[in-house]
Amino acid sequence: MSAPQPRILVFEHMQAGDAGIFCKLLGEHGMGWHPVRLDLGEPIPDLGAFDALWVMGGPMDVWQEAEHPWLAAEKAAIREAVVDREMPYFGICLGHQLLADALGGVVQPAARPEVGVFEIARTPAGERHALLDGLPQRPRVLQWHAAEVVEPPAGAEVLASSIDCAVQAIAIGERALGLQCHLEVDHPTLDAWLSIPDNVAALVRRRGPEGARAFVEEAHRHMAEFNRAAQALLANLLKLPRRLGAARHGQASAVSARSAR
Repeated sequence: MSAPQPRILVFEHMQAGDAGIFCKLLGEHGMGWHPVRLDLGEPIPDLGAFDALWVMGGPMDVWQEAEHPWLAAEKAAIREAVVDREMPYFGICLGHQLLADALGGVVQPAARPEVGVFEIARTPAGERHALLDGLPQRPRVLQWHAAEVVEPPAGAEVLASSIDCAVQAIAIGERALGLQCHLEVDHPTLDAWLSIPDNVAALVRRRGPEGARAFVEEAHRHMAEFNRAAQALLANLLKLPRRLGAARHGQASAVSARSAR
């Protein structure tokens, strides 16, 4: 009997909030994923049925549990995955902030929000850490956030920073990574984001009447760079000490997934 296909549980928080280019790349590696829209009330499945947990971005903030009660359950699931099960974890934007908050760090409104293409720099810890191996020392990345991690959890390593955001990437040990930037973006993802009127309005509020157009033009100019970094990062995620597939010790998944797009 062949081994079961590695499976990734993906927490999503908004329309057009999937894993972007990583969906295509995972498919090329023969890996499946199971998206769960927490903002729509979809339940969190048994983590034991999956090999890794990925948590994507969203417009809500980690402290808005009164407005979004499911955030409490999501943080508990993140703690279970990272601390109790030692599952590979990958968080983007809100997923980065939730990792920090769930493990005892502090997330607050950003002193200087970043919306557009910005340069980040790998720290000395980031230069050494296997999760960022092969990425540029000072990559340009797409940002869209008005909150930031101001105090990483105990034991976390800060792997990258920027002029306006000191904690751009954190690692918890060798298996859990949080990125503030949107490394998942590709052309279809960008088009999907800008098809949502609320997103366009948010860009206009943040960057002025031409904010949406400028945001798209900046992203298009650097898209190839973003996508190369995503490919390098996924290669690192697939080399984690506890490889995808190991978490279930060869047991077949009991969860019926929505098929990969």
